[in-house]
Amino acid sequence: MGKEIFDAHASARQVFLEADEAIGFPLSDLCFQGPDDALKLTKNTQPAILTASIAVLRVLQERGIHPDYVAGHSLGEYSALVCSGSLSLKDAVCAVRKRGAYMQEAVPAGRGAMAAVLGLDAEAVQEVCSAASSAGIVAPANFNAPDQTVISGEVGAVRLAAEIAMQRGAKRVLPLPVSAPFHCDLMAPAQERLAADLGRMEFRDLAVPLITNVDAAAVVEGRIARDSLIRQVCRPVRWVESMRYLVDRGVDRFVEVGPGKVLCGLVKKIAPEIPAYGVEGIRGIEALASADAGATM
Repeated sequence: MGKEIFDAHASARQVFLEADEAIGFPLSDLCFQGPDDALKLTKNTQPAILTASIAVLRVLQERGIHPDYVAGHSLGEYSALVCSGSLSLKDAVCAVRKRGAYMQEAVPAGRGAMAAVLGLDAEAVQEVCSAASSAGIVAPANFNAPDQTVISGEVGAVRLAAEIAMQRGAKRVLPLPVSAPFHCDLMAPAQERLAADLGRMEFRDLAVPLITNVDAAAVVEGRIARDSLIRQVCRPVRWVESMRYLVDRGVDRFVEVGPGKVLCGLVKKIAPEIPAYGVEGIRGIEALASADAGATM
């Protein structure tokens, strides 16, 4: 993860070196060499993805590509805050490493689960979760697309919700290979611990507005951005509303910065008329630069 951009650009190398120093071990080696089992641990995955994303961002900034708005899906909200100038890279890397550990430790192994419900709208999934709540905690975790919502909670309740969803017309319900049930009330212990850490960090006012996961609305004050990150731990990611908010304000281009192109796929479902670019490595950077993209990220 990130090796190509690291080798090609000094600014990207500097990002990885800063991240290594911030968390006190060679995260860059883990990103480039693995082992995969270690990289898949949430406490490592989160800082690795953030660092790889910011490395690409720095190269885009060198090319004169800057956003009018920023948004990030779950963990990506930290990258968005670094991009906006609110949060330092050092603080962001340290925060997400702790965030990952806290989330992993909040729920005993085997107690939680997540699943993607395909083919039902958000209101129908809300009703499914309410119907399954007799079996335990279950709630929407990610409103990813008009017909795709991820649910999260206790294993038995998630299984019952999956059964009910299929009975009510879902096309598929896919169990997700996750290490913890994110964005639901089971994460309350993680939220409390993270709040204490974020409270000690500096959040400057933002140079460009952030569309928050938790409210799907723009913020520019650092203290509000911090509060949004705290509330995000137990609340769903309102991605559909966030993207529609941006479209309503005239955004005509989206750029996904960092590993993968999942968000580009979601944009195609939410706002198919708006072009979305996935920028993970050198090829993506060159394609975006050649498109002369004064891009919104």
